[in-house]
Parts: sequence; C-alpha cells; structure tokens
Amino acid sequence: MKYFMFVATDTQPDRSGDEGIPIEQWVAENDERGTRVDGERLQPVRDATLVRVRDGETLVTDGPFTESKEWIAGYDILECDDLDQAIEIAARHPMARGGRIELRPFWNGSDDE
Repeated sequence: MKYFMFVATDTQPDRSGDEGIPIEQWVAENDERGTRVDGERLQPVRDATLVRVRDGETLVTDGPFTESKEWIAGYDILECDDLDQAIEIAARHPMARGGRIELRPFWNGSDDE
C-alpha cells in the first residue's frame, strides 16, 4: 500500500534529547529496503504560491498565505505492507522529533470520503 508522508515543522519539538538518526541514514535505509519510492525537501514557505478559482476568476497569492508557524517542509512516498509498517518508518524520520509527520494512504478508488 502506498502512503504519502507529509514532513512538517512543528512549534513544539521533542525535548527528550534523543536526536535519532540523521536524515541521510533514514533515506539510505528506506531506499535499500524499497519502502521509500520518492521524496524531496521543499523550498521554504516564502516561495509558495496559492492558486484558487472564485467566481470564475483565478486568484494567485505569492509567498506565505497564512500566518501559520508550521508548514510542510518535504514529502516522501512510501510503499508499505500496512499502516503499522508506515508508522514504524515515519517514527524513525528525524522530523518525527523536530517536527511532525502525517501519513495518508493513496486513494484506491473504492473508499468513500
């Protein structure tokens, strides 16, 4: 099953002192296991562009469009046996301590919203 893993910042990071593993190690381990299909760090939120259509008009807003202190910093696409495996992989990601991770299964076409 494929999972989209949002890697986001968080205003309340873990303060336990356990730094976990470096991101390079996390990437290498999951690439080797075949559980990481793709992933990339994103440009800073100041480079974001918001696109909306309202009353037939395309509205474009450059830069941060909210006053949020949290933002998506990157993503990974995981191929896992199940949610438990996806959680195990996400928990080892360095941003699980310094930020937060959101896992979302890919749409399979048969689920209701």
